[in-house]
Amino acid sequence: MTHNQPIKLSDYQVLAEFRYQIRRFVRFSEEAARKIGIEPHHHQLMLAIKGKPDADEPPRIAYLAERLQIQHHSAVELVDRLVKKGLITRARGRQDRREVYLQLTARGERILGELTLHTRAELRSAAPALVVTLKKVASHGGSNARAGIRSARAGKK
Repeated sequence: MTHNQPIKLSDYQVLAEFRYQIRRFVRFSEEAARKIGIEPHHHQLMLAIKGKPDADEPPRIAYLAERLQIQHHSAVELVDRLVKKGLITRARGRQDRREVYLQLTARGERILGELTLHTRAELRSAAPALVVTLKKVASHGGSNARAGIRSARAGKK
């Protein structure tokens, strides 16, 4: 598919199926968080803290805002709520006191661990359909579509 060719019905169908498969998993994850007594955004923030690739330095609010794709002030509000719930703690930077680092509490670790067990089991169940659909999305439309995706990603950097 080039930029000049019309979008085919099959293009829409593949994309719709992909979005459906992702949404099914996200909904499961959201419901699991609510059942355990926290909001889905709280779960996402806790997971972003625990799952930070560079574990040598705890995450800061700017990192969490990026990972959750929210504004900085919204991340601050989420952090405030999780601190009040006893799920995370704040610590000021030693060299720069303006920096605020975040860490899970023992209670936060326990809740995140329980949620992770549930969502990992669901993801294992959903993975085959997700993988098949993702492969279809990646291959549908040929190399021009992939080139467009690479171009769009390069523009974000």
